Amino acid sequence: MPVERSYRLGDTGPAVAEIRRKLARLGLLPADEVSGVGDTEPGPNQFGAATFDEATDRAVRAFQQQRGILVDGIVGTLTYYALDEARWRLGDRILFYVPARLLAGDDVATLQQRLLDMGFDCGRVDGLFGVETELALREFQRNIGVRADGTCGPATFKALDRLSRTVTGGSPHAMRDSEAINRAGPTLAGKMVIVDPGHGGADSGVSGRPLNEGMLMYDLASRVEGRLAATGCSAFLTRGPEHGDTAPSETDRASFANAAGADLLISLHVAAHANPLAAGVATYFYGADRFGHRSAIGERFAGLVQREICARTDLVDCRTHAMNWDLLRRTRMPAVRTEVGYLTNPGVGARLADPAFRDVVAEAVVVAVQRLYLPPDQDAETGFLRIPARA
Repeated sequence: MPVERSYRLGDTGPAVAEIRRKLARLGLLPADEVSGVGDTEPGPNQFGAATFDEATDRAVRAFQQQRGILVDGIVGTLTYYALDEARWRLGDRILFYVPARLLAGDDVATLQQRLLDMGFDCGRVDGLFGVETELALREFQRNIGVRADGTCGPATFKALDRLSRTVTGGSPHAMRDSEAINRAGPTLAGKMVIVDPGHGGADSGVSGRPLNEGMLMYDLASRVEGRLAATGCSAFLTRGPEHGDTAPSETDRASFANAAGADLLISLHVAAHANPLAAGVATYFYGADRFGHRSAIGERFAGLVQREICARTDLVDCRTHAMNWDLLRRTRMPAVRTEVGYLTNPGVGARLADPAFRDVVAEAVVVAVQRLYLPPDQDAETGFLRIPARA
């Protein structure tokens, strides 16, 4: 199926037939109503016309909800790749580490969960076969006496089938992350934060004449960067004039943060809606219902960002939410994405256009970073902690 375009309610064609088959294999559509399900090779008419009907729309929305991606009923690039990942079961293919393009799928997530259950630390369960997963797999292989090559092949599959869970209860990865935050100390000096202004270059994002999301978020990110620098923290932007002001993909932005060895990442966006009365700020962190895993520190950080912005502005509190977007999923450090109001709301747009308002939001973000590292007995009331302005 081509992923250059999106498919939605009312569309027809071979690509819609493929989407319906994938949903049926996941149990989200009745298999007896979808041709080709269960067949090893589809027949000549099984790639013919099919309609993206209301049942397909409901199934797509249910799938998006399970996977922690935007629930809009539209099969675009992100939803399509998530459908493709969902088809894999552990044992369907050989798994190994590919630095340039990580293997992704439900089989990888199952492997990660099995390794964690047996006490082998592979990081979080995200369905991506990265370095941590390879190291954990090699350690498992050494323990069971098979070649420790970091490749999950037939011998390793057999061993995984024979062995049962040995670790029960708790969340070791979350506890390790919390301990790392505690050991880092209360000051921001020496820490590194990546600030990601959404969109960029030719991709201006949400438009609200005469402003646009790319321009506004670069300005806001620069204000956050300056205040972080005033605390002694190292702060870097993922885009801007120094990078050619292009629009990196979410994967590229995550790779930039990972290569830098950052402690935190915050991505800044605004939202849009057809209803001009839509308003509010929301913050997102990594999590997916399908895997039952989330970034505990990311969730805590998201809550702090949300609290500080809402305490210092009149923006409606749309709360925090777990999502499985690439930027949140692929970063190795706690990461959050904040949507600072709806630019399509005239009142919110006017406030976002005010540099003084952006200063307030920037301080809220930096205070949230500071709060993340403060012990409870040093934490001031929400909205009252202040960060000195950059000299």
